Amino acid sequence: MDKINKIALDAAFQAFLAQEIFVHSEATSFVFVRNFKVNLTDAFTAGDGPYRVALRFDGLGWLRMEGLTHFEVASDGKLLLAGFDDRGRMNVALQLGKEPFPE
Repeated sequence: MDKINKIALDAAFQAFLAQEIFVHSEATSFVFVRNFKVNLTDAFTAGDGPYRVALRFDGLGWLRMEGLTHFEVASDGKLLLAGFDDRGRMNVALQLGKEPFPE
């Protein structure tokens, strides 16, 4: 994974806008969601690092993640984002895919 570059990340989000996608998200041991199927209508990146990402679904609902530091576009087209603390531990993860994530 590479450190987040807002311009590159915003460009990566373009591949998922205006279509149905699957979302996987987790925040340490507190929150875990997998294979939410939604229509992504907007994606915003804010901050100077760590970053915040806000995703708007179906023009109505929102998912906001904070503390993101790294991202990559996987060879299968999935967009993978993660937030690592200063000790290298992952605190948050957000993944977008056009196919369901494995169970």
